[in-house]
Amino acid sequence: MTVIVRDVRAEDAEGFARVRRATLPYMLATAEQLVFDWSHAHPDSHYRPLVAVTEAGGIVGTAQVGIAHEAPQPGIGYANVYVDPAHLGQGAGTLLLRAAEEYLAERGARTLYSWALDAPENLAWAARRGYSPSRSAYFLRLDLTTAELPPLQAPPAGVELLTAEDFAADPRPLFELDALTSADEPGDVGVEIDDFAHWRATTWEHPLLDRALTTVAVVDGVPAAFSAAQTDGLGRYNSGMTGTAPAFRGRGLAKLAKNASLHRARAAGCTEAFTGNDTGNEPMLAINKWFGYEVGAREVRHVRTIG
Repeated sequence: MTVIVRDVRAEDAEGFARVRRATLPYMLATAEQLVFDWSHAHPDSHYRPLVAVTEAGGIVGTAQVGIAHEAPQPGIGYANVYVDPAHLGQGAGTLLLRAAEEYLAERGARTLYSWALDAPENLAWAARRGYSPSRSAYFLRLDLTTAELPPLQAPPAGVELLTAEDFAADPRPLFELDALTSADEPGDVGVEIDDFAHWRATTWEHPLLDRALTTVAVVDGVPAAFSAAQTDGLGRYNSGMTGTAPAFRGRGLAKLAKNASLHRARAAGCTEAFTGNDTGNEPMLAINKWFGYEVGAREVRHVRTIG
């Protein structure tokens, strides 16, 4: 079967989402979300989603390709390739990666990162193409239909639990909190969030963000911790980010916010909850274990130097 690689088109969104759900069932993926992401990519990211298609036009593989423009260091690119499990062994992954590498090299990337599921065949595939394993992360799942969530607790004195909707008139305080908590999140590539307009357009207005379920712990009027909630309208809930500003850590505020968000999610009809953690992020792993999350899969980030 002949497979070709080309740039994504708007009409590819459902097929792209189908492949993502088949390969990564622990992540939310909808056609609406993908079209939004493609149209709102930052110019400096040089974002270029690719698809591998058969002669009949069916999508059998996808690639997310771009420059890590929010990283403090220049020249970092990423290429995350996923092939439909029903179409492995047809060369789609190799073609996608080759096209991604050539594109990123032309745009000045010298260090490339790529995720691979922790399975022998996937790790061997990455190694054969010159990629070395680096950090790893867990995909976690919680069955909200059977889970015994910790009981809701009244916030401590001076602490108030709000939702993102309460900041609809001015979300800048949440932008500042997101920037603070993301700055020291474990990972190979650092993140510096400093563009409020872009954050508002791509994070605050993102179709998966559920403002009613996103919960913020406010201390004496200052947003101190939050648990960002994403939902896909199919009963699936994802913790997009849970974090606490450095000045407020050690007080259990992230746990308080996430517990309230999970209770609200179940009341809203969500049946599955997902999240992901760097395997070295022991504090957050302990919190998620306390909630009852179980490891569903492990993904290993690989790195390659080019040029």
